[in-house]
Amino acid sequence: MATHAGTAEHPGAPRLTSAEFEALFARLRDTTARGPGDRRGALTDLAPAQVLAAVGEVRTGRTVSLAAPIETVASPDNPEPCSHEMVGVDGRITAPGLHFAMDSLAMNVHGNADSHIDALCHVAYDGALYNGVPPGTVTADGEPALSIDVARDGIVGRGVLLDIPRVRGVPWLDPGDHVTVADLEAAERTQHVRVGTGDLLFVRVGHRRRRTELGAWDAAQARAGLHPTTLPLLAERGIAALGSDGNNDTAPSSTAGVDFPVHVLAITAMGLHLLDYLQFEELLPHCVGGERWSFLCAIAPLRLPSATGSPVNPIAIL
Repeated sequence: MATHAGTAEHPGAPRLTSAEFEALFARLRDTTARGPGDRRGALTDLAPAQVLAAVGEVRTGRTVSLAAPIETVASPDNPEPCSHEMVGVDGRITAPGLHFAMDSLAMNVHGNADSHIDALCHVAYDGALYNGVPPGTVTADGEPALSIDVARDGIVGRGVLLDIPRVRGVPWLDPGDHVTVADLEAAERTQHVRVGTGDLLFVRVGHRRRRTELGAWDAAQARAGLHPTTLPLLAERGIAALGSDGNNDTAPSSTAGVDFPVHVLAITAMGLHLLDYLQFEELLPHCVGGERWSFLCAIAPLRLPSATGSPVNPIAIL
């Protein structure tokens, strides 16, 4: 099985000092403030009018999953895979009478392989969750105010896929490489699409294709993702959710003293739900062939009142 061969550092992706990161955090927190009682974060920017407008993106009625298959075999990036047991599928199910085949699942929602969505209670930074909510509200037997349950009615809107490897002319970004503001803007120009208020933005770094072709590696130590300096652009555009086929964050981190700067800025400062480890390889041919990079998208987390996230299967409707 192949592993990553070193890491890449994009020349347009500077390292951030602790002071620079703190200033960026404060800037994003202040510019995206929605009032002391807000618990939905950036989802408030996805209004019914935008959902109705997104319905107009449908042309063919074809549906495509943006989730990767859940894995049950250990790998370098998934040492504790989902435990899936099928019950009642022995010889009894073929016997006369009524029988049921059943399933039992147990998984680490926030791993480095399975597709999932992060709740706003997933990340605490400097003693606070999003909007100053105390992290002590997240308990094993409680229902935190920022649970994934705030998205229990689903997240439906215009999805936009920006394909960064395609713009750069490579099959994937190497582990350690960063998506920059220039990359995002170049993808918009090349794909003739512009990300706007209430959009569900999906950024492809090619993680899934690389994993399929070269084999799994320890993505906790080395992976491509967004540079923290892209977040002001996304805040300015008013996106409602952000997803990637990687972790959204690069490893090693670009920021001194902060391992997951994009998660901290997006979730804790901006109230932006993140979707990690999606897959866009099944969607990509439709976007390329139809020269259309926007679509209606429906994201339905499991209804878990006290969860920090959920497995997720976003559906693109083309």
